[in-house]
Amino acid sequence: MTHASGTVHASENATMPSRRRPAKADSGPSGWRGELWDWFRALLFALVVVLLLRTFVFQLTIVKMHSMEPTLYEKDWLFVNKIAYRIGHPDRGDVVILKDPRDTADRRDYLVKRVVGLPGDRLEIREGYLYINGELFVEPYTDTLIEDGDFGPVQVNDGHYFVLGDNRHQGGSLDSRSFGEVQKSKIIGRADVRIWPIMQWSKL
Repeated sequence: MTHASGTVHASENATMPSRRRPAKADSGPSGWRGELWDWFRALLFALVVVLLLRTFVFQLTIVKMHSMEPTLYEKDWLFVNKIAYRIGHPDRGDVVILKDPRDTADRRDYLVKRVVGLPGDRLEIREGYLYINGELFVEPYTDTLIEDGDFGPVQVNDGHYFVLGDNRHQGGSLDSRSFGEVQKSKIIGRADVRIWPIMQWSKL
């Protein structure tokens, strides 16, 4: 009898569901640390993306000095397309940002100029006018004749570009007339848009 009763008791125990303690929600230090880590990773990713875009795709540049008047004025903000010349080449008329090619005490980090001469072009300034390959080149972005006197003729070498500032008044621009043609590797990018002042937003 006792043995049989023991058998039945064992069978009942086998059919009873096991009880487990419910898992506690992780609300301790590891919870907020995990959330903080997620925020940190998101911010780090965003920072890396911005740095990559700024290095290879675009940058914002503020105009200094007056060499690009009347097109651009001091403190204008420019959106600079840096990928344009990684997959292509500067065109005549492009407004570009370039590293100052001079090795002097007054050297600046960057200059804003306009491309007027392409590789192989023959340029000359005569009686206030710009001639390219023997033909008068009309420049609607200037507001005066070139006042610094005659220049050239010069031939632009392969892989180089001749740049001028739009300010053609006497002493108005430091450009290829003084520091010579510019290697393509010195040209950082193309200034596509003036974004500030906002009321003067315009495509260049």
